[in-house]
Amino acid sequence: MKKSMSLFLVLIVSLAGFLAACSSGGKSSESGGKDDQVLNFASGSDIPTLDSSLATDQVSFDTFNQVMEGLYTLDKDDKAVPGVAEGEPEKSKDGKTWTIKLRKDAKWSNGDSVTAKDFVYGWQRTLEPKTGSEYAYIMSDIKNAEKVNAGKAQPSELGVKAIDDHTLEIQLETNVPYFQELLAFGTFLPQNEKFVKEKGDKYGTSVENTLFNGPFVVSKWETEKAYQLKKNDKYWDKDKVKLSAINYQIVKEAQTSLNLFETGKIDSVGLTAENVDKYKDDSKFQTELDASTYFLRLNQKNEDLKNKNLRLAISKAIDKEKYVKTLLNNGSVAVDTLSPKEFTKGPDGKDFLDGIDSPLNYDVKEAQKYYEKAKKELGKDKFTFEYLTYDADTSKTDAEYVKEQIEKNLPGVTFEIKQQPFKQKLSLESKGNYDISFAGWSPDYPDPMTFIDMFVTDGAHNQTAWSNAQYDKLIDDAKGPLLDDTQKRWEAMQQAEQLLLDEAVITPMYQRGTARLRQPYIKNLVTHKFAGDTTLKETYVEGKK
Repeated sequence: MKKSMSLFLVLIVSLAGFLAACSSGGKSSESGGKDDQVLNFASGSDIPTLDSSLATDQVSFDTFNQVMEGLYTLDKDDKAVPGVAEGEPEKSKDGKTWTIKLRKDAKWSNGDSVTAKDFVYGWQRTLEPKTGSEYAYIMSDIKNAEKVNAGKAQPSELGVKAIDDHTLEIQLETNVPYFQELLAFGTFLPQNEKFVKEKGDKYGTSVENTLFNGPFVVSKWETEKAYQLKKNDKYWDKDKVKLSAINYQIVKEAQTSLNLFETGKIDSVGLTAENVDKYKDDSKFQTELDASTYFLRLNQKNEDLKNKNLRLAISKAIDKEKYVKTLLNNGSVAVDTLSPKEFTKGPDGKDFLDGIDSPLNYDVKEAQKYYEKAKKELGKDKFTFEYLTYDADTSKTDAEYVKEQIEKNLPGVTFEIKQQPFKQKLSLESKGNYDISFAGWSPDYPDPMTFIDMFVTDGAHNQTAWSNAQYDKLIDDAKGPLLDDTQKRWEAMQQAEQLLLDEAVITPMYQRGTARLRQPYIKNLVTHKFAGDTTLKETYVEGKK
């Protein structure tokens, strides 16, 4: 989210079948009878954590959308609507003090009331240095958040307090235009202090060690095998929840999911490139372009990758158009930027990318010119890099394509592919234990900042060891003094992305599209551009024969 992961991102996982399969077939209440409101999904990854202070990935944040609820949630148009909040916030004239009333019927799954103190505790815990939250920075708009996270102020000095059990006051450093949507993001979820302290390090690691306050609860969780959600009877808005259960099985082989669809055992499946043409005329076929982008991180802890010309050579040596058309073939589009197309528009109504001219397009001759310069500067003509990627079956094929492109167009460069399970890959990236990695990012809120602030010096999701004082200043200005001048703020963010691309800190690859087959009786499944992929609160099954 980060994202992955800024959703996404999040770091995020490039799996076409995250929402790969759903079904209402079966006999029992857990698998669902013909008339039961039950879905079965195949997830490309297990849930890394259910601790909202520690989550950094797409799978966790999407699960939070179903089993947790913050002050606000997102509607089908990605606008913030009340969750635990009773209504709209009351704002001071300068926009820096927000007073939010909480509904009195919000409950935890153990029966405790959800109170303003739960938000205060959860946010303070996330920012405490000892928690080690990679996503703590997303709270930096709150007064004293950065000081608390740096250990220069006590958690009690954070600009959030419970006026009473059902009134929360938030003090901001600046008047943030997207803050209400940001409150729908998973890091801002409440936490039950008594329960969290009782569970200690085990909090969020299993069903028994997690509390829920959303439309569903996690009722079963078998690591790397399966997990199940069931309707939460203690949820304040349970009358709008139609599904009784959602079953997830971990399926990393795309063909396995397709075989299940073909035999009528599942209702939806993500399609890999080789199957798109076969099914593109099917009435159940759908494609969708989302706001997630994928790229290669070039880790400058590696002495050779500190060389800008070598980074430029690598970034210009991969035919991305061929990649999306032949290996993905799912509606994804090749990009030369970090930010996605058609995500945000500036004060002039133009797309954010209209002000950016990326040098990272595919151009073999230019790539080889940069490569020759790099070899002279580094005094060597052989380079070997470990290439880190996910362990899904399609990830190996994708990695082999990148390896082939680089080794063919830059003779003397060798890529050694290293596949890792999702959770382990994220850990290696966080520790900087890699040379080049395939990664992605999904936005956390509707603003370019959700992408570009990832790469500030020592940023939790930078993970490239790159540092640039000019870049840091542009980000700081856009987060602070320029908030009242929308045009100058917009231009500062464009300058920041331009600088990132000019320095070839990353190798942009594509903006994610999804191709799938989905049965028409799955109704009202809401997808989002940020803050978790989906909302299943009001999803239901209708018309299944």
